[in-house]
Amino acid sequence: MVYDFHAHTSLSDGALSPVELIRRALTCGYRSIALTDHVGIGYLDRLVQEVAADCAAAREHWPIVAIPGVELTHLPPAAIAAAARRAKERGAWVVVVHGETVVEPVEEGTNRAALECPDVDILAHPGLITLEEAELAAASGVFLELSARRGHSLTNGHVARMALLAGARLLVNSDAHTESDLLTPSFARQIVRGAGLEEKEADDILLNNPQALLKRFPSEG
Repeated sequence: MVYDFHAHTSLSDGALSPVELIRRALTCGYRSIALTDHVGIGYLDRLVQEVAADCAAAREHWPIVAIPGVELTHLPPAAIAAAARRAKERGAWVVVVHGETVVEPVEEGTNRAALECPDVDILAHPGLITLEEAELAAASGVFLELSARRGHSLTNGHVARMALLAGARLLVNSDAHTESDLLTPSFARQIVRGAGLEEKEADDILLNNPQALLKRFPSEG
């Protein structure tokens, strides 16, 4: 089974509609997928409403946990907490923050702002995250992402090392923008191994940690 908490649809820069991405994930063997389109502040309410409706229909009719969410992207760090809280209030189950990847000009301080926010669940592709920030992730319960996406994945080994030292929990996410980006169980495991981690850590990252995150959501309560 595959658990994936970071994917994009045609509501932002993805290729597929929300319901089609969910359907294709199901046929690829997914147990759950979170639709986390890029969002700022202005259209957050509309996006969450639209995604939540498609996810609810998918959960009703198909055996997949379709999760409405957002990826707060390139926001000023000081605006992250209010936007994350608003997303949860409007119906997002999961809030991802677009971390300080080395391949985009994300503002310094974004990682820390996300990790200090009680409404953030995942810090995506956090780049050259510091040990202090990883310790903050462990203390706050924010999951750190090992990314399958080209470019963002360049620092997976560093992220994994900092997470191990700090005791922070890791997830493998696709950051999918089209069907071909979706994960398979074998590829997800290769990402874990490619980050320098051992087989004994793979089950926690690929099975136990996703199940712990799912328990936060209404349908898994």
